[in-house]
Amino acid sequence: MGHQRAYLAAVGGKRRDNQTNQTTSKFSVVRALLFGAIAMCAASIFSTATYAQSGPFTGMAGFWSGSGTVTLDDGSNERIRCRASYAVGAGGNGLNQTLTCASDSYKFDLRTNIVAEGGTISGTWSESSRNVNGSIQGRGGNGNFQVEANAPGFNANISLTTRGNKQSVVIRSESQFKAATIALTRS
Repeated sequence: MGHQRAYLAAVGGKRRDNQTNQTTSKFSVVRALLFGAIAMCAASIFSTATYAQSGPFTGMAGFWSGSGTVTLDDGSNERIRCRASYAVGAGGNGLNQTLTCASDSYKFDLRTNIVAEGGTISGTWSESSRNVNGSIQGRGGNGNFQVEANAPGFNANISLTTRGNKQSVVIRSESQFKAATIALTRS
């Protein structure tokens, strides 16, 4: 009985029981379950986002800028500055593109709305400064796309290559401009 009085004196006259340890233990278990649930939700959200954006246009989303050259129908070359934006949807299989380029004497504003199915690409395009629009079709994947843009009296071959944050666009035509070569970097 002497030991019990000494113990009670040491702990402030209160009897120590396992309730404090049980409460702390229960809180630890609840906290661990809560963190586990949050981690599982986060993992499922990120894996869903990755899965949802697995099409051929996935790596292109965002804003890009750069420069290049345009070759006009008289054979002259001019430096151009360009801006592009890509909105990717439909699980990475849909792309809305805006590409605006200008030099001292030349400007074009190209917009495309395309869809990929398998390795085939199809959609529409328009160039607002000349009020021209038409269809676009081709093939591509893994960051490499080869397409042809057609409209009455106009044909152009477009090659687009994306590697990380670098992109190359080459346009060849038999119209007012013969070619454009553009190097872009994602902002």
